Amino acid sequence: MDPKSFVDSAVLLLVVASIAVAVFRHVGLGSIVGLLITGVIVGPHTAGPFVTSNVEDVRQFTEIGVVLLLFLIGLEMKPRRLWELRRTLFGLGSLQILVSAALIAGYFQLFGHSWQTALLIGCSFALSSTAFVVQMLRDQGEIASHHGQTAFAVLLMQDLAIVPMLALVPALADIGAPPADRAVLQQIGVAVGLVAMVLLSGRYLVPWILDHLARQNNRDAFLLTAMGSVFIAAWAMHHAGMSMALGAFLMGMMLSTSRYSLQIEAGMEPHKGLLMSLFFVAVGMSLDVRSLANHPFQFGLHVAAIIAIKVAVLYVLCLCFGSGRAIAWRVAFLLSQGGEFGFVLLGAAKALGLIDDYIFVMAVAVISISMLLTPLLVKVGNRLALRIAQQPGGVHDSFRYVSNSDDAAVRVVIGGYGRVGHTVGTVLASTGIPYVAFDVDAELVAQWRSQGHPVFYGDLSDPQLLNAASLRHVDLVVLTIDNRRTAVRAASLIRSHLPQVNILARARDLASCDALLRAGASKAYPETLEASLRLAAETLEELGVGNAETEMLLSEVRSSDYALVRSGPEGRPPAATDDQR
Repeated sequence: MDPKSFVDSAVLLLVVASIAVAVFRHVGLGSIVGLLITGVIVGPHTAGPFVTSNVEDVRQFTEIGVVLLLFLIGLEMKPRRLWELRRTLFGLGSLQILVSAALIAGYFQLFGHSWQTALLIGCSFALSSTAFVVQMLRDQGEIASHHGQTAFAVLLMQDLAIVPMLALVPALADIGAPPADRAVLQQIGVAVGLVAMVLLSGRYLVPWILDHLARQNNRDAFLLTAMGSVFIAAWAMHHAGMSMALGAFLMGMMLSTSRYSLQIEAGMEPHKGLLMSLFFVAVGMSLDVRSLANHPFQFGLHVAAIIAIKVAVLYVLCLCFGSGRAIAWRVAFLLSQGGEFGFVLLGAAKALGLIDDYIFVMAVAVISISMLLTPLLVKVGNRLALRIAQQPGGVHDSFRYVSNSDDAAVRVVIGGYGRVGHTVGTVLASTGIPYVAFDVDAELVAQWRSQGHPVFYGDLSDPQLLNAASLRHVDLVVLTIDNRRTAVRAASLIRSHLPQVNILARARDLASCDALLRAGASKAYPETLEASLRLAAETLEELGVGNAETEMLLSEVRSSDYALVRSGPEGRPPAATDDQR
C-alpha cells in the first residue's frame, strides 16, 4: 500500500470508527460493536479500500494487542490467586472444552461432514474470545468479580489447550505418521524449558533491570525494557508451540508482586487500547457479508446452535462446580461466542487441506458474527442473573466481588513517601485505614517495601498512572511531593481525572500553597509557615500567654488565609529553584 493510499485508508477508518463507536455507545451496545461494524464497512467484502491480504496482515499485527491485554491481566493476578483458581482452571475449563467440542462436532456431523472435519470445527468453536471477554470485564470493572474470575480461568485453560489442538490438526489431516516418542519428548522438554525461562526471568532478571533503570531515573529505557520483556515472553511461548498471550500473562503474573507493577501498567495501557481497537476492526473486516447473503438460513442456524450448545454446557458445568445460578448464567452467556484462536486452528486446517475454502469462510463468518453478538448476549445473561437475584430467597452471588490481593479496599493515596508521606502513612496504618503510596525514588521505595509499607514506584503526575492504579473509588489523595512543579501538575491531573476526590497537599510556603489550591487541591498547608506558627505559639506560652489565647490567635491567622504574615517574606513568591525550573 503506497503512502497516499495508506493515509486515505487511515482517515476513512478513523472517521467511520469514531461515528460508529459514538452511535453504538449511545444506544448502550458498547464500543466493541462499533469497532466490528467499522471493520465490516471498510473491509474487503464491502466497498472498503482494504483487500483480503491486508486484512490478514492487520489481524496478525493487532494480535499484539491481545498479548498486551493478557500481560496487564497478569499484572493484576498474583501467583497465589491463580493457585486458588486451580479447580476452576483445570476442572471447569477442561470439561468445558471437551464437552463443547464433542457436542458441536456431533452437530456438524449431521450436515454430512467427516468426523475429522467435524472434530476440528468442534475444537475451533469450543474456544471463546479472550480479547472480547477480558476487555468487556475490564471496561465494566468486573474482572475481579466471581463470574469474572470464573470466566477468566476458563479462558486461560483454553489458551493452554490451543497447544494440543494445533498438534491434533496434522493427525486429523492424515498427512503422515505421528511424530516419534523422542520428538514428542523433545518438544515437551523445550516447552517446559521456555516456560521456566519466562517465569525465572520475570521473577528475578526483569525486576533487577527495572530497579537499576529506576534508580537512574531512566524512564524511557524503563518502559522499553518492560515492553521488551513482554514480547520476549510471547516469542518464547510461540516457539514452544503455545499461545503468545500465555507467555505475556506469565510474565505479567511474575511482575505483579514487583513494586514497579503499577508504573508498568500505566506505560502499557495506551498502547494496548489502540491495538485492541484495531484488533476488533480487523475481526470485522474478516466477516464475508456476501457469503452470509448467499446462505443466510444456514449461517443463522449454525450461529444459534453453537451459542445454544456453549451456553447449555457452561451453565450446567458452572452449577456442577458450585456456582450459583446467577453466576452460571453470566458466565455461560459471557463465553458463548467463538474466539480468535479459532482463526488460528482453521487456518492451520485449511493449509493442510483438512477443510475447503467454503468451510473456512463459513467458520470464520460464524466466529465473527458470534463476536458481534457478544454485547447483546452479555446483556441477556446479566438480566437473567438479576432476575434470579430478585426472586424470594434468591442468592445475590452475581454481585459478589472477590479481591485479587489480601489488602482491603484502598481509601487513601499518598503521593510522595518521604518524611512527611511516611508520617501520614504511619498514622493511617495505626488507625487501620488502608492506603497506598507512590514515589519516584526507587531506593526509597525499596527501603519502605522491605519494611512492609504499601509503597509503589510511580509518579502521580503521570495521567496514565491515575487510571492504572484504580484510584476512582478512593476517599482522599494526600500530596506530600517536595517538588513544587510536580506537585502542582499532580494536583491538576488528579482534579481533572477524579473530580469527586478530596486532595490534601503539603506546600513549602504560601506561594506554593496558593499554586496548589489553584490547581485543584481541596486544602493546602504551608509547611514552613505552620512550623513557624507553632514555634511562635510556644514562644508566647513561654512568656506567660495562656494556651487558649494562643490557640485563638493561631486559628485567626489560619482562618484569614494567613493574612497576618502574607506581607512578609513568607508571603512572597520565592525565586525559582533548580527543582522547580
